[in-house]
Amino acid sequence: MCTLTHFAQPHTRHTNGSSPLHSRVFRQQDFLPEERLLPRFQVILAGNAFFHIREISTGRVRGFRGNHNEACALARSLEACS
Repeated sequence: MCTLTHFAQPHTRHTNGSSPLHSRVFRQQDFLPEERLLPRFQVILAGNAFFHIREISTGRVRGFRGNHNEACALARSLEACS
């Protein structure tokens, strides 16, 4: 099963020029709503070297691939389209 690490968002540090440990300034837009952080698609092993891309909310299979890397790439592209 895909660990969905490719959906992780990079963390951005904001400082005002003084000590980086004590002067982090966070803006409201730095925090995404929880629904945007959760992936919508999951890669599931469906056989010998065969993977389904399943929509988590509905449980429906939205695609399939014979290679795990290609399945993860399809899941990322479906995630970007939605």
